[in-house]
Amino acid sequence: MLTLLVVFIWRNCHQEKSQIINQDYYLITNQIQKMNKMVVLEQKFSSFQTHKDAAFQVGGYDFLPKEMVLYTTAKAQISYDLNKMKIEVDSIDKKLIIKELPKAEIQIFPEANIHFMDDYILNRYDGATLKSVINSAKQNMVKSIDRKMLEQKGREQLMKNLNDIFILAKALHYTIEDKTNQLTPILN
Repeated sequence: MLTLLVVFIWRNCHQEKSQIINQDYYLITNQIQKMNKMVVLEQKFSSFQTHKDAAFQVGGYDFLPKEMVLYTTAKAQISYDLNKMKIEVDSIDKKLIIKELPKAEIQIFPEANIHFMDDYILNRYDGATLKSVINSAKQNMVKSIDRKMLEQKGREQLMKNLNDIFILAKALHYTIEDKTNQLTPILN
């Protein structure tokens, strides 16, 4: 009878511990999966661009000049696909091991609108030229955006967002191992 009682108590204690381990594992992995694809930064840029042209030049003077002022805007987004983050949750030794962080995905959405156009009846912009000027303005806007700065700000925001997961892991008494050597500032 005593043996059965000891076995019963041991079995209940062992089941509770494995149930707690499974709950901890579920909490951490579920929190990471909730983040999925994360837009960490979105910035808007704008500028005015001028395009000048003339029908012909004589002696350095433009005849029948035409001018267009374009208002260009761009929305830049930095996102991370956290499904590509490689992690390992060791629920026995209570470790969260970060093996690889995803690369930043930068998307830029430019737009250009004609703000002002001055052309003469004898020297009008045709459709192909308008399209070309607008496309050129969009390309100039994309080139003017500092991708390195966006990537740096996006990485900083990613670290802040990942810190929420790390706080949860620490609350569950997990240690966090960084195999990427990129998370050291927020882990200390």
